[in-house]
Amino acid sequence: MGLFKKLFQQTFIYGLATVLPRALAIVLVPLYTAVMMPSEFGVYATLMSYIILGNVLLSYGMETAFFRFINKHEDQKRVVERTVLSSLTLTTLLFLTGTLLCREPLAAYIDFKTEYVTYALLILSLDALVILPFAWFRANEKPMRYAAIKILNVCINLGCNLFFFLMLPQLVTEGVDSFWNSIYTEENKVVYVFVSNTIASGCTLLLLLPLYLKIGFGIDKVLWKKMLKYAFPVLVAGIAFSINEAFDKILLKYLLPENIAETEVGVYAACYKLGVFMTLFATAFRLGIEPFFFNHAKSENAKTTYATITKYFSIFGSIILLFVIVYIDVFKRLLIADSEYWVALSIVPIILLANLCLGIYHNLSVWYKVTDRTQFGAYISIAGALITLALNFILIPLMSYMGSAIATLAAYGTMMFLSYFFGRKYYAVPYDIKKIGGYLLLSVAFSGVAFYVFEGNLLIGTVLLLVFLLLVILSEKNDLKRIIKK
Repeated sequence: MGLFKKLFQQTFIYGLATVLPRALAIVLVPLYTAVMMPSEFGVYATLMSYIILGNVLLSYGMETAFFRFINKHEDQKRVVERTVLSSLTLTTLLFLTGTLLCREPLAAYIDFKTEYVTYALLILSLDALVILPFAWFRANEKPMRYAAIKILNVCINLGCNLFFFLMLPQLVTEGVDSFWNSIYTEENKVVYVFVSNTIASGCTLLLLLPLYLKIGFGIDKVLWKKMLKYAFPVLVAGIAFSINEAFDKILLKYLLPENIAETEVGVYAACYKLGVFMTLFATAFRLGIEPFFFNHAKSENAKTTYATITKYFSIFGSIILLFVIVYIDVFKRLLIADSEYWVALSIVPIILLANLCLGIYHNLSVWYKVTDRTQFGAYISIAGALITLALNFILIPLMSYMGSAIATLAAYGTMMFLSYFFGRKYYAVPYDIKKIGGYLLLSVAFSGVAFYVFEGNLLIGTVLLLVFLLLVILSEKNDLKRIIKK
């Protein structure tokens, strides 16, 4: 099987497994927005933002280090596996024990109910304990097993949400003491979201426990220190990424007046979900491409291959950007049940473009990963995080959630350009900048016309989308024929 066909096959499988959990977030938005007020949805969105940061801290770059060392030290494959598994297990158990003991002051400090914080800590820990097993599936090219367990997690999570929000109210009987009555709450429905996530994460860990027995435990101290050294810049970069991805919602909660903060976070987070189409595509692509980048780093034509992959990522991303903008009125009715949330739709084009820039950045970041210059990933991510924090602090008091959207685009756009310019110096890849830039600019221009000038006119928007697709086909037809024949 040709390199590109194998890449796209694995990307599809990994993508399916990754898209479905994130798609679950989209599917549940109509349910959540139908049964929860914007302020309640804001509580959920803010705490989930803390969980994003926690995921980065508990993985501390060891997943990326695992992929690097498993390829770099093939003769020590089992030692690498055991070292990473033991390290992540130990640190996670220590974290869970310590935080549960002080969960009440922690909850008071971040201004959440202790019950919510307890579930968040459990979710964080359960998810950290499956990092290595899922990475093992990817490294050993077992995408079907990876996908099956990921999809089952989605099904359990979805089933629990549907039960708690739709079935449980039907089982409650007024004036009668029963088990269903004891777990039902009318005013605290946000807790059902966290309970559902906890159950799904726990079931996933149970399914992956046999892999723990297969790999076994044991830490090679010398190797572990080398991996930590490699992973530390990745951790710093991950923290910076989590700031870029999640701190907007956290800062909105604390920088806006208390009487409107949670509502503003709620409408912003709900409309932010419409930008998840780009995130789904970029994440699925990254999961398939990361092992591919490492496995083919020594190939004779590696740089040319990387350039081609990045060009087609940009093309597909540009199409997604334009498609979502053209049909945004359709998506908002399908995904956001309550029109009270629609006031924040103006952020969607900005968030889509920001996530496209982030996806391109991930493709460009190959240079510092395959040359062991991961510190540059940290530098670039820190620059993005500083922009995110600075602009949010400046713009939120002036523009509320629109300021957060602008800050996100500024951060990811800066990271994309920085990675490209540093990459030219240390690992020059012959990217087709004219075509990539041309497609991006044309997609942004058409999107702006469709959204701001014609305000969602489906006929004109569809014509613009078809024109863009035709231009892409005409421009890329020769390359497409060549790839298909391989």
